[in-house]
Amino acid sequence: MSALFEEEVLSVRHWTDRLFSFTTTRSPSFRYENGQFTMIGLAVNGKPLLRAYSLVSPNYADELEFLSIKVADGPLTSKLQHLKVGDKILVGKKPTGTLLVDNLLPGRNLYMLGTGTGLAPFMSLAKDPAVYERFDKIVLVHGCRTAAELAYADEIENKLPNDELLGEEIRAKLLYYPTVTREDFRHRGRITHLFGTGQMASDLGLAPIDATQDRVMICGSPAFLSDITTLLKGMSLKEGNSNEPGSYVIEKAFVER
Repeated sequence: MSALFEEEVLSVRHWTDRLFSFTTTRSPSFRYENGQFTMIGLAVNGKPLLRAYSLVSPNYADELEFLSIKVADGPLTSKLQHLKVGDKILVGKKPTGTLLVDNLLPGRNLYMLGTGTGLAPFMSLAKDPAVYERFDKIVLVHGCRTAAELAYADEIENKLPNDELLGEEIRAKLLYYPTVTREDFRHRGRITHLFGTGQMASDLGLAPIDATQDRVMICGSPAFLSDITTLLKGMSLKEGNSNEPGSYVIEKAFVER
């Protein structure tokens, strides 16, 4: 397990019966960029059982934080959901991922579109000074089935604007757009519809999406990734990567199990 750190669970929060998050210690030698993911897991029968998880915590934090779904028969999440303070967890030493600001061309507004636990990497990016230096507005979009699943909503709305380091920038630039599909809420509907029809931009008082000026990051379920990619290509946005920055980036390593 030389490719893995063993960290200790410091806190666990159960948001709903399907969603939880937890924090762990952080090895001083663990380095990552905001927006990246790493492999985490547990030792089962003496062997590491691992899945890819995005880092919720910004790269300057003293602790690591992860957001996870609960799947009753999931090989890993069926066990992870029972974590307690003091338990040990394995963390991969080599973070990676495509949701990096360097993979995007300079632009006007940055839309970070996440469904479910796809919000995780955007929590770290929403606390990254470099993001605020590069864009006029940062739109943090979180789509869920119900309002109870809108993890971190209170932190986004009430704590981040008062952040000691970035509070002023966050108040000026960060726009939070939560939306649900299965109950009445101030924003209701699927992200693909709200974004694609221009309703989201209109609700936020922003100019319509412009492929030459606006940038998009996407993380979520496979179906969401497929639908939103088709939509963005139809709007003439080009996918970016580490070799050639573009107008959108997508994270394909999503935890389903």
